[in-house]
Amino acid sequence: MLTALTAGILLGLSAGLMPGPMLTLVISQTLRHNVREGMKVALSPLFSDLPIIAITLFALGHLADFERIMGVLSLLGGLYVLWLAWECFQSRTIETAVSDDRPHSLRKGVILNLLNPAPYLFWATVGGPLIIQQQAARVVVAALFLISFYSLLVGSKLGLAWLTGKTRRFLSSSGYRWLMRLLGLFLIGFAGVMFQKALMMIRG
Repeated sequence: MLTALTAGILLGLSAGLMPGPMLTLVISQTLRHNVREGMKVALSPLFSDLPIIAITLFALGHLADFERIMGVLSLLGGLYVLWLAWECFQSRTIETAVSDDRPHSLRKGVILNLLNPAPYLFWATVGGPLIIQQQAARVVVAALFLISFYSLLVGSKLGLAWLTGKTRRFLSSSGYRWLMRLLGLFLIGFAGVMFQKALMMIRG
């Protein structure tokens, strides 16, 4: 049980703080709207990861087609990340960002997570095998791993959304615009990586 708890804490914290499309979306939604919207993105793995876990565990027994499916998901995810980058470049000032447009933060987070191959890869190569190794007789240990993993994954992103919201008052309009452009560039870079991985996986 101690091993499962330690693995869940370390993996969850590293996944929560690792730079990537999800973390960038947490920050950008917080800046464009408010802390609550950033926190909605942080909570999105709780809604999207159940089917991901089920799919990857099933795919472990069908590895022949798994890589090509991942490639298609990566292509779709790259296109979605590019659209998120475009939204970042459209942001002008904080006043504009908090206007009456609907942020749809939770939906954006869920879609991004479902189209991002990273969670599938994690559960196929790390999380899935860890759960399977516990077997039915040790379901409590598997549950402990899941609880500790998601507590740190979601908790760290919630904390980052809160910290980002606290710095809002110190950002000038110019600083905000450049920060959003930087986030947009990061998203474009992530999209490029996803496209590259997609081509490699599709080609086999």
